[in-house]
Order: sequence, then structure tokens, then C-alpha cells
Amino acid sequence: MIIAPYHLLPQLPESLSGLGELAIDLRWSWSHATDTLWQQIAPELWEQTRNPWLILQNISGDTLQHLAQDKDFIAKLDTFVGKHHEHLTQKGWFSETYPHPPFSQVAYFSMEFGLSESLPIYSGGLGILAGDCLKTASDLGIPLLGIGLLWQQGYFRQSLDDCGRQIELYPYNDPTQMPVTPVRDAEGEWLRLELPFPGRTVILRAWQAQVGRVTLYLLDSNDPLNAPADRGITAELYGGGPENRLQQEICLGIGGWMLLRRLGIQPDICHLNEGHAALAILARAYSHMQDHGTSFPCALTATRAGNIFTTHTPVSAGFDRFPPELLTRYIAGAPGAFGVDVETILALGRENPEDTHEPFNMAWLAIHGSLIVNGVSRLHGAVSRHLFQSLFPRWPEDEVPVIHVTNGVHMPSWDSAEADALWTNHCGKARWLGDLKDIEADFRQTSDGDLWQLRSTARQQVILFARRRLQKQLAAAHAPDQDCENAKTALDPNTLTIGFARRFTAYKRPNMLLNDPDRLYRLLNNPHYPVQLLIAGKAHPKDDVGKVMIQQWTQFLQQHPDLAGRMVFIADYDMLVAEHLVQGVDLWINTPRRPWEASGTSGMKVLVNGGLNLSELDGWWAEAYEPETGWALGDRQEHDADLKWDQQEAQQLYRLLEEEVVPLFYQQRDANGCPCGWVAKIRESMSRLTPRFSSNRMLQEYVSTLYEPAARLLSARSERAIVEGICQWQHDIRQHWQSLHFGELDVQSDTDTHHFQVHVYLDDLDADAVAVQLFANGDGKQNPEIYEMTRGDALTGAINSYNYTCTVPAHSTVESFTPRIIPHREGCMVPMESNEILWYR
Repeated sequence: MIIAPYHLLPQLPESLSGLGELAIDLRWSWSHATDTLWQQIAPELWEQTRNPWLILQNISGDTLQHLAQDKDFIAKLDTFVGKHHEHLTQKGWFSETYPHPPFSQVAYFSMEFGLSESLPIYSGGLGILAGDCLKTASDLGIPLLGIGLLWQQGYFRQSLDDCGRQIELYPYNDPTQMPVTPVRDAEGEWLRLELPFPGRTVILRAWQAQVGRVTLYLLDSNDPLNAPADRGITAELYGGGPENRLQQEICLGIGGWMLLRRLGIQPDICHLNEGHAALAILARAYSHMQDHGTSFPCALTATRAGNIFTTHTPVSAGFDRFPPELLTRYIAGAPGAFGVDVETILALGRENPEDTHEPFNMAWLAIHGSLIVNGVSRLHGAVSRHLFQSLFPRWPEDEVPVIHVTNGVHMPSWDSAEADALWTNHCGKARWLGDLKDIEADFRQTSDGDLWQLRSTARQQVILFARRRLQKQLAAAHAPDQDCENAKTALDPNTLTIGFARRFTAYKRPNMLLNDPDRLYRLLNNPHYPVQLLIAGKAHPKDDVGKVMIQQWTQFLQQHPDLAGRMVFIADYDMLVAEHLVQGVDLWINTPRRPWEASGTSGMKVLVNGGLNLSELDGWWAEAYEPETGWALGDRQEHDADLKWDQQEAQQLYRLLEEEVVPLFYQQRDANGCPCGWVAKIRESMSRLTPRFSSNRMLQEYVSTLYEPAARLLSARSERAIVEGICQWQHDIRQHWQSLHFGELDVQSDTDTHHFQVHVYLDDLDADAVAVQLFANGDGKQNPEIYEMTRGDALTGAINSYNYTCTVPAHSTVESFTPRIIPHREGCMVPMESNEILWYR
């Protein structure tokens, strides 16, 4: 039982009871119909916080009584409550597409969730993606829930001192002021979990946030019964040292799975958003051991079929690694030590299981405990196959079992009111709730005038926002009164406005535009074709290089005070700042060092609002870019940290801006002042790319590419005998593989075909446990060719040995083909479940 959450609110008159229901559901963060309610109740507080839950907690009794007598307000409230109920109960895309659902529940684990500024438990792209995933699951009716941590401080807040240096602040996240409520057990008690830690028990409190039709469960360790150090485990997101990080990941993975068990929720699919939650794999396997009385290997074999690992990391150094002695200390205190010896657990997190000194890698555990692994863009899928190839020795890189589902963003969360109206006019209100197939053609009918009016209004609004933020920043930094006054008129609503906002770190190259300061000055200060720049971003508190990069921007501005009206650095980059920037800027610039941007989603958010992209051919832009939709940096090659190449790309960036971007914005204007060439690019970008890089497309691919196959695999392993058969097959492969070998190879060719025949000696291994294939590498443009060889008669005078044959077209030379032996079993995924491979040569 879960007690109604309104105990934290003042006593609401009966006619206003619907306010509590609307305020606690974070659907208001993307469905803005009810904004007028909150603006009417508390206009100033709404403008500053955008948090209906906080508004209701601070509303006065007099205001409540006044509203309760306002018939128009009550009528409006009743209408919104009725529509809210209708939304929660209506059929969605999932139920219409899958009348017989292939799975009943997905548990989505993530270290951070970016849903709204009212719930600041995120740091950046990973969390924003997770938040967009939950919102989209609600829109589409996908049975998904979230598992995360309720950070007491979250990620840091940023301010700048008078020298432009970053200052980190850690305000307390008061749960009573956030739209979350305690999870209650059947007796109405606040649900708490007891998590075994070395020499003690750590208590985790459970909370929940409602995200439309989706529930997000959050755990925190700030319980009064915990020791002070343990209360701080869930204090800072990505703070502390290795032991603190490991404790957080135990809380997320093991604690998250324990919470599901306590709630009686049995998900078919556990979706791990990065390796932070990989320990859920062990907790799930241990639960299966308890429920079915199986061994750990069989439990892992049965449950890993329902585990999915999404990796966002483009470099090996990005994976969480922990000293084996640290893992040993904590695993020994886990529930029953997971029913298996510690070395067996540690081996799952190693590249070389026999190396007892190798650190424990959470990504390796996630791979060893899942059957489906995906990267977050086409390029990142290839990068990940390279990173993970060491776990599949001798397998071609193209066959390393990592697929990709390119990220997308939840368009209703990031579009402006004006953009929403324009899309609704051409594509309907339900455009993001279905299969998206007609959106491109429908939106393409938008007129030049409507598109340019959208951009002109959006630019004016982001400038007003930037002016307000700049005034506050200058006042906080004790700037001269004249500077504060000048901030009121900074920026020009008719000037090309460029946005650049992201984490400040070396690989993102956020200072590429500063490579030639004089050239940048001339670009911004061109009297005929001026440009203005909005910048935002944080550096991790421990990233000194990133902090210096931030200071370089403020120093540039201090050295050129006449640019104060052309350039603004907006401090404390968060979801609210991002929302204004992506809605208002004309051009979004992104300059990562390829291939270190796994996907990137900030540039996707400008699409729905008519902003254009100028980006490195990395991540999502490497597959999205077309000359008709934006501009591209780079040559699609990797150059590592080559400073000379960085300089070349900086020159390319300046050239693109000076010779292509800026002229296109100001030239080719019609009689009404509309830049026809620029608007043509807007139309192509909005119509082609917006549906393609929406999270609606992403979640639909999750269902078809990840969840549905995983559910089938899991269902096929519901019987104990089948699982034990797989385990026996894996054991036999390991035991006999070293004794397998090839004999004589014979090839006969005619005009059109090659006829291959090879002898294979299988030791005592069942011939059905392997497949013999003929393999030819691709030429870089084509995929490798793989042909199954047919098992023929047993060889005379040899034990368990056979003649294998295959006939292939003669479009490749005989030397291109090589026989190989791989493990094979119906319903098993190779090489994920058995990575052996034997080549003829």
C-alpha cells in the first residue's frame, strides 16, 4: 500500500484537491497545458522555480480560500484533472502495436535522471537521456519503471567570481520540497532496505516520483540510524573517491534490485544505463538461485538473457574500475556473498579471469551479465566493438556483439510554446505518440514566413532570458552599476545568435573558437554581418583544465569590453538554461574530438525549434549530417589529441562561419526580410531530422531491437532443464576446445563456384555443439561473407571427426576464404555466451 502523498501539503479545500494530483505528477514538466494554473496561483514563484509541488507547499490559506471560491478557476482545474485521468488510462502506442505484449515490465537503472530542475539529481547528458526515456515511455505506454538514487546535494551548482573562476556550490536537496514521496509498505510504514556493508548494515530509504504513467523509484542513505559517513553515501553525484563510488553503485544496483523484490515487482528486463548499476546482475542472479535452488552459473545463464547493457563510454579510461581487494571487502558482506566464492565474482569483472591483480571493471561485469549490449550511435557502436574486442579474442572486430540504438531526445520537453503550436498545426497534437511515419511530409508544408517568424520570436525570447541572467550574475559579482545597466540592452534580437553549451573538458574542445582570438573578435564585431554568442557550461570540480577553459572565455570578454553586448557566458548551466538556449539560438556548435562524443544530444534539442547544427562529424551528427541540414567539421577520421589537427579544425570552423554560415543568414532575403536560403535549411533540418532523432523513435527501437528479443530469450530459459543444458554446453566447450583441430583442406574451382572440403576433429565434443563456417573478410565497403559448412560423413578410422563441405560463388578468390569453428547451440548467443573460435589458419 502507498499512502496518498498529500500529507506534505496544506489542507486543500475539497474543490482544490485535484491540485495535489497534478502537482505530484512530473508530466507538467513536458505537458504545459496546466502552466496557466500555477501562474495564476503564484506567478513569481512559478517563474523562479517551475515547481508546482513547491508552490502548493508555500501557498497561503487565504489564497486557497480565494481560489476555492473562483468558479472559473475550479472549472479550469476540473478540466485539467479530467484530461490527466484520460491520459493515464488511454491506450498507447505499445498496447496498440503489441496487443499481446512480449514483456510485462522493464526496470531501467541509471545513476542519474534529468526530469526537471525541480528534481536536481542529474549532472548532464546521461541523466537527461534517462529522464527523456521515462517521459517517452509514459507517452507511448511502454511498461517501464526507473531505478535511481535521490542525491542529497546532486551535482554542484556553479557561479563565477569577478575573475571568471568557477566556484562550486552544494545546496541541500530537501526531499520535502521536491516532487517525490516516500514509498510505503503494506502496513503503511516508510519502506526501508537493510543493505549489508562490511561490519555494518546501511539503511536505504525509498522514494518515488511519478512521471506520467511511469514510476521512478529513488533510494537514499540519509537515514538517521546510519553512521554519518554512510548518510553521505548518496550526497554528491560523482563525488568522493573509489570506495564512495563503489558504495553508491552498490546502493543503485543491489539496493535497486532489493527494492523491486520488496515491492513484489518482477521485471522481465533489467536495462542498465551505463555500467554503474552492473551489480544488479549479481543481485538478480542470487534471487534466482534462492527462488529455484540452482547454482550460480545456471542462475546467471537464466537471468542474463533479460539484462541489457547500454554503454555511453567512448574510451576505455571512462569505465569504472575498482581494486580487487576493495571489491572483496564488500562482496563478502553481500547477501550470502551471492552464493558463490568471491573469485568467481571477481572474474566476471576482468578481461583475464585468471589475473588476480587486475582491477574489477564494471563494464566487463555488465557485458558478462547481459546478452544484449548497445552503443548510443552508429559510430559509437563501432567504437565500442573496438573497446570490447579484448573480451572476444580472435573474433573479427565487426563480430564483437555490440549493436547500436542512436540516442534521441524527448521533443515535447525541449520545444518552445511557439514551436509546439507550429508542429501541432501541421502534424497534430498526437504527433509524438505514434509511429512518426507522416511527420516529415506533413511538416515540410510549413511556409517560409512561418518558419522565420518562429525563429525571430525564439531569438528575442532567449535574448530576454540572457539579459536577466547576466544582470543577476553581474550584481552577484559586484560589477559596476553601469555594467549592470548595460546588461539590460545586451544582445540584438536581429543578429545571428550562436549557442555553445556543454561540459567544459579537454576532449570537447570548448575553446576552439578562441584558437584565434583576433579572428573571433572580427567575426563578432563585423559591422555589416554581426554575430553574437551565448555560452554556458560547467567543469567537473576536479577538472582543473576545464576550469581554466571557462576562465579563458571570461578573460577574452574582459580584454574586449566592447563585446559585452555581443557575448554572454551564462553561469550554472542546467536544464532551465539548456531549455532557453536550445529554443532560441540560430546555430548550435559542437566541437568534440572524434570519436569521444559517444552520441551527444544537445544538438538534437535545437532541431524541433528550428535551430541549425555546425558540429564535428562525431556521435549522432556523423549519421545525421547532410549538406541540406547543417554544416560539418572534420574528415570522419580519428586524430587523437593532435594539436596541429585541432588548429586545422579551428581554421575550418572560422572559414565555415565566415564564408557560409554568416552570409547565408544575412543574404538572399526576400521583400519581407526572410533569408530564403537559411530558411530552406531550417525546413530540411526540422522535417528530416526531428522525428529521426526523437526519443520516440529511440524507445520504439528499444522495444523492437532490445526488449522484445531479450524477453524471448528470457522466456526460452524458463525451464530449469534448458538452462542446465546451456551450462553443460558451455562447460563442454571449455573442456574440449583446446583439442579441436582441422585436418586437410581441399578446394576445387570451376567458372562460377569454389567447392571447399575440410576435415574437422572434435575430440569428445558433440558435433551439434559447434558450427563450422567459411569466412571471407569484407573489403571495408561490404560486410564479411559467412557461409555455413555442411557436416558430411564421419572420417574413416578417426573418432568423432567429420568431413565438412561448402560451395560458394567465385566472385572472390579462394585465398579470401578461411574455415573456422565456433560454438553453436539453438537459443544461445555466440560469442556472447561462449567466445571460443578456431581458425584454419
